[in-house]
Amino acid sequence: MQFDKNKLSNSKLINLYKQILLPRMIEEKMLILLRQNKISKWFSGIGQEAISVGATAALQEDEYILPMHRNLGVFTSREIPLNRLFSQFQGKMDGFTKGRDRSFHFGTNEFHIVGMISHLGPQLGVADGIALANKLQKEQKATLVFSGDGGSSEGDFHEALNVAAVWDLPVIFMIENNGYGLSTPSNEQFKFKNFVDKGPGYGMEAIKVDGNNILEVYHAVDKAAKKIRKNPKPILIEAMTFRMRGHEEASGTKYVPQELFDQWAKKDPVDRYEEFLVKEEIISQGEIDNLRAAIKADINEGLKLANQDIYPEVNTDQQIADLFLQGHSKPISPKSEKKSSKRYIDAISDGLRQSFEKYPELVIMGQDVADYGGVFKITEGFIDQFGKDRIRNTPLCESAIIGIGLGMSIKKQKSVIEMQFADFVTCGFNQIVNNLAKSHYRWGQNADVVVRMPTGAGVAAGPFHSQSNEAWFFHTPGLKIVFPSNPYEAKGLLAAAIEDPNPVMYFEHKALYRSITEDIPEDYYTCEIGKANIVKEGTDITIITYGMGVHWSKEAMNDFSDLSVELIDLRTLLPWDTETVEKSVLKTGKVLICNEDCLTGSISGEIAAWISENCFEALDAPIMREGSLDTPVPFNADLEQNFLPKERIKSKLKKLIAY
Repeated sequence: MQFDKNKLSNSKLINLYKQILLPRMIEEKMLILLRQNKISKWFSGIGQEAISVGATAALQEDEYILPMHRNLGVFTSREIPLNRLFSQFQGKMDGFTKGRDRSFHFGTNEFHIVGMISHLGPQLGVADGIALANKLQKEQKATLVFSGDGGSSEGDFHEALNVAAVWDLPVIFMIENNGYGLSTPSNEQFKFKNFVDKGPGYGMEAIKVDGNNILEVYHAVDKAAKKIRKNPKPILIEAMTFRMRGHEEASGTKYVPQELFDQWAKKDPVDRYEEFLVKEEIISQGEIDNLRAAIKADINEGLKLANQDIYPEVNTDQQIADLFLQGHSKPISPKSEKKSSKRYIDAISDGLRQSFEKYPELVIMGQDVADYGGVFKITEGFIDQFGKDRIRNTPLCESAIIGIGLGMSIKKQKSVIEMQFADFVTCGFNQIVNNLAKSHYRWGQNADVVVRMPTGAGVAAGPFHSQSNEAWFFHTPGLKIVFPSNPYEAKGLLAAAIEDPNPVMYFEHKALYRSITEDIPEDYYTCEIGKANIVKEGTDITIITYGMGVHWSKEAMNDFSDLSVELIDLRTLLPWDTETVEKSVLKTGKVLICNEDCLTGSISGEIAAWISENCFEALDAPIMREGSLDTPVPFNADLEQNFLPKERIKSKLKKLIAY
């Protein structure tokens, strides 16, 4: 192994040695604690420390790094206090997640680190988002994100590299090629020989380095970072290395041939670098001994403080409160009473445009949203007013774009992500339910992202452009869901969703776009998220619905002119307004809940269960529900009408009246 000082001072070379020795000695201690059951799990980076330490040392302190399981050296090189790290490993309060997540599944803006989640790959899109925000804010900063060779098989890897290349984002993609994805060797993971072969295919520079040579890693990252700070473009660095222990300690290493261990032991990154420094008389054995003693003392002191730390107190209210960052809650009234007639689709466009005027940090991303104005023309003309930096066409890569939204939130920017159709959100599902939704609860980072979802049937669009999929997200703590039924709410709820610093799923019904019109305020205003609207007061029966269900219910009520129906439009599905529902049920004693979604597993089931548990004594009849058939949405118009619950709502009303 050849070490090239390349003008580095002796003090810098010694400091790099301190930085690479620290994670090695911590790991050796952690393995002892693991056997003593004082920590629950450990992903060892022994043999790979040169990559983490060399890369981190080459970056500026305020440049973000997104590490993986085996990157302890990133955290120690950023000088995170050891007691805080050890508290994190033990699930204690001085860690970074209040005991809610383990090991390196955390981030810290103080130290400019964003940790991974267990689903390999999403961190790559988040890195793109941080880099995009740096670029938009005209900060000459690099962002570095790690991926293992196994994780590169995930679709997120392709999406993130592709977007970074298309958008010229200043990201360094560091691929730690250690030959295995858990127990699966590289030849069963991919057919190419090296990741540097991939770079040209994405249109980016690719560099291969000896990942066990700390100076080679340092110089490569230093050169790449300097280059992309001045001329933003992504660079792929492939670091060849090997892990000397199992994927995690419980998995063992029986699947790895012994000759590989023997071969790579000769290239130990700590031992070889130490030998180089001694040979060059940059450091003496006595200094090494003193340094090891000092590090050992620091580790023991950190463990002592961590052992004195407390475990989190079990407090249900606090757990629920930490789901969201508290932000704007009171609705904003328009400044004037001036109104104009707007279709549902125009109201959405109006709310979006005025939000762009209010928030210069707001960006919208989606397929065809720029020059084309979106497939429904909601952003038509936006590019002329706000420019291409803020109105951004994206490749077909839902997962990466949603991850970019989270990355931009880390840099204090707001984003709206447009799903061309709500059905396509499946391609970004993981980012929403495991990254956006859990980020604030896990480590206090809000996801200031609105995902716009053109949804619903009734337009003969077939099974893949007509689904009502709001229930998919209703089960996910950490998300908010809104679903306007009219132009007034369409504008006000969208503005409120953008105001809100938390992830909001905004559903807009395609069949309502150009079919309903209403006089709404011309000025900016918001509707309160979490508050239902009583469309019509009544005393005989309560109908609870939202979206298109509001219009079907109104039509059904025309057939029952003698019936006093109270019609509740939920407007917000998560959190839903239990107070308004309870008051109405206590008054009427009969309830029909309807939604356009397929009946089984729909939101109406949860509402019915809540009413049954909390209002049972007030009920004069069984709670009744109606929804679409439990089939995919058919294309044929007659089949589609039969699928939808519009006519069945009337039948249920008759049944409820007669009970």
